[in-house]
Amino acid sequence: MKKAKRFLPVLCVLVLGLSACASEPSEKETAQDTLVYASGDYTRIDPIVDEHGEINLLLFDGLTAHGANNEIEPALAQSWEHDEKENTWTFHLRDDVKWQDGQPFTASDVKFTIEAIMDPANESENAANFIDVGSIEVPDDETVIFHLLDKNAAFIDYMTIPILPEHRLEGEDMQTSDFFRMPVGTGPYQIESWDEGQAITMKANADYYKGKPKIETVIFKIVPDSSTKALQLKSGEVDLAQISPRDAGTFNDSGTIRVLDMKTADYRGILYNFNNPYWTENKDLIPAFSYAVDRQAIVSSVLLGKGEAAYSPIQKNEYNDPAIEHFDYDPQRSEQILQERGCTKNKDGYYERNGEEIAFTLVAPADDQVRKDIAQAVSQQLRQAGVRCTVDIPSQVDWSDQMAYLIGWGSPFDADDHTFKVFGTGQGANYSSYSDEKVDEYLALARSTSDPKVRRKAYSDFLHQMCADPAFTYICYVDAVYAADDTIEGIDESLILGHHGVGIFWNIEDWTIKEGE
Repeated sequence: MKKAKRFLPVLCVLVLGLSACASEPSEKETAQDTLVYASGDYTRIDPIVDEHGEINLLLFDGLTAHGANNEIEPALAQSWEHDEKENTWTFHLRDDVKWQDGQPFTASDVKFTIEAIMDPANESENAANFIDVGSIEVPDDETVIFHLLDKNAAFIDYMTIPILPEHRLEGEDMQTSDFFRMPVGTGPYQIESWDEGQAITMKANADYYKGKPKIETVIFKIVPDSSTKALQLKSGEVDLAQISPRDAGTFNDSGTIRVLDMKTADYRGILYNFNNPYWTENKDLIPAFSYAVDRQAIVSSVLLGKGEAAYSPIQKNEYNDPAIEHFDYDPQRSEQILQERGCTKNKDGYYERNGEEIAFTLVAPADDQVRKDIAQAVSQQLRQAGVRCTVDIPSQVDWSDQMAYLIGWGSPFDADDHTFKVFGTGQGANYSSYSDEKVDEYLALARSTSDPKVRRKAYSDFLHQMCADPAFTYICYVDAVYAADDTIEGIDESLILGHHGVGIFWNIEDWTIKEGE
């Protein structure tokens, strides 16, 4: 038999001073019926505002979905047509879908969701994906028509965005609504209970349109620390976790846990905050910083080889141009740029210009050990190059005042994803306030055509311009290292995952847990 779990889905809340608990597993609900995943913490589950939550794939569906090999397949929409002349997309919805509260899913829910994303008041970082939508027409409950103002080659990809129920959210604040503490979706699982800071317990949706999932219960146990995740995998308290490369090595001799080294389109880099006045004077030094970073050394020492050096935001995409400048490690070139731009070394060995030392603070997130380690390695390398870079790890990031941030982005989908909204002037995910007219022009051209030749040229021009006017210093692409109990079957290990390693649950409804020895 599979080893018994020490963590059971028994979650309690206090009601009028009395303990009211979710029911314990019945005799019928055995260990093979429950999967425990070591998750980061959630304060809300709002998939139209926060796109990187693993849990979104379990609770919600889009009109389309990314399936095997990240290819587009039908989901809530069973078919669609694109009228290129009229620039309309018409989606025909399934008629057998219900929300998890029993209400029917209709085209009005689609219109409501996309308009909510487009509404600036909701501050969705995904708003840029739909700026070409002029109007949305709902001729009947099973048909929705999007009238676009301009062509958008990535539009069908963006229809994978989770759809929300209008009847539960109409008139609600999309940032603060209680709905996002107990959301109702159409996905394979629905939330049974949420014990804040401890666990989110989900039950299989018996009415799921693809059929009830094979695993009855999925628990997202909140385990923020990577080393603790590894310990709980060994003890049997969790079955699946994304762990650090260093912790992965502790399972080399395990007979019951297998390590999945899954490739991603997820990169790390230095985001320079151009709202900070420091960069008004020193933006021209960014290429020198880029040449001073030994990317391969970071891949070897921090990632332990589980990743690769980065030079492009679309390095894993078919439209990447490998002929652009890679800014490979070249301390002599870094020194040359600094000196050509009026910098001289002071008695402490650091460069200064106009009497001011070249120095900036790099912020790393407190809950990501790998990013903290990358930031420390970058800081050390820049100091060796004569740039005083210090690392700050605040409990909460101040996006407006920080100087630089160890950023992560990257998408395995259309090249427009995580480029237009990240680098386009004023777009929702442009946290650096980067702005370049030519970059805007090339990105707009690339999304406005489906001609592969035109898109390839536009993205090449975009990448070359980004080298001339860099927004980031690219560092590395990181593999998503998962460790899984060997009784779990159905994980697609060949899939290229997205930002934060999101995507592993794309086919969760087909997973099974076999009976162990």
